Amino acid sequence: MEYSKLISVTGLPGLFELVGSKTDGAIVRNLEDKTTKFVSSRIHNFSHLESIEVYTQRENVNLVEVLQAMDASTEALPDEKDAKAVVAYMKKVYPDMDFERVYASDMKKMVKWFSILKANNVELKLTEQEAEEEETPEEA
Repeated sequence: MEYSKLISVTGLPGLFELVGSKTDGAIVRNLEDKTTKFVSSRIHNFSHLESIEVYTQRENVNLVEVLQAMDASTEALPDEKDAKAVVAYMKKVYPDMDFERVYASDMKKMVKWFSILKANNVELKLTEQEAEEEETPEEA
């Protein structure tokens, strides 16, 4: 499963794989229970995980950078329902995050999404990075 095909749908919990799109919505597969269904774009908004950015002390970073830091960390994942534990975890794992602008609810969502991605063995990297890495050897 590719990170580039994953989306978040407003009003629906969890993450989804974009299976197909139609003019009035999308066909998505839930990563947790593997159910496939049609989701109307009139009711819901879709966000590709690749397009989500996180506020930091400097420039915004892509969500994948935070997820990669979580993956590289030796810290145990906190319970996603415990806001204080999640904030403390994020301060250890990604201290550069702007904790005044990133809400605890967003951090809880990141922890939940990270556990879903790990359970589905999703490789945490952007498709643009792959293209840049392929071009570099040719230029040299």
